[in-house]
Amino acid sequence: MGGVTTQVRAGRAALTDRTERTDRAERVPKQDRSRVTRQRLLQAAVDCLAEHGWAGSTVSVVAERAGVSRGAVQHHFPTREDLFTAAVEYVAEERSTALRALFPQGAAGDRRAVVAALVDLYTGPLFRAALQLWVAASNEDQLRSRVTELEAHVGRETHRIAVELLGADESRPGTRETVQGFLDMARGLGLANLLTDDTARRERIVAQWTTLLEQALGGETPPGDPAQRTRSS
Repeated sequence: MGGVTTQVRAGRAALTDRTERTDRAERVPKQDRSRVTRQRLLQAAVDCLAEHGWAGSTVSVVAERAGVSRGAVQHHFPTREDLFTAAVEYVAEERSTALRALFPQGAAGDRRAVVAALVDLYTGPLFRAALQLWVAASNEDQLRSRVTELEAHVGRETHRIAVELLGADESRPGTRETVQGFLDMARGLGLANLLTDDTARRERIVAQWTTLLEQALGGETPPGDPAQRTRSS
């Protein structure tokens, strides 16, 4: 009889232990659920902007993309403007993170790699989403001031990191303008890429700008660089 009682107690203890572990496992996701949902909504808003533009990015479309109800969207963002204003901030943060992640160990010795990586920032989905926000902000007072402010911040951050990675000395006359001209060109390539796949031409332009930057900023074009071969051919 005692053995049976012991087994019953052991079974109850095991059940209690499993229940406690389950409760703990469930409590952790509940604590993070709101944050995760918000993150999904912001990413969905960015994706919808990149794919459908401002007019096609309704709250219902974003909710469906995020896999949540419209009520869940309104819980986090009471209005459409609130949602996309937050998305503006999200895009800016993601673009800044992408910039900082380009070369985590510091400036790269290969300027061609730096040029190509910076150009890639303007041809990816984050830039497409940001561009849609620019267009929307030109007609939406609720967005205009925030987009203008954040884009200025991201522009300064992009320029600062470009100067660092390219090893440019801005104390030299014309260096700042040269770097900014390159970034303006990269933005133009991003615009062109919206309509057609401009990969082949973009690669040639990257090679040419690498040469121009080497000449303007100092240093020699890396051996075997396509721009070097193009000039000698």
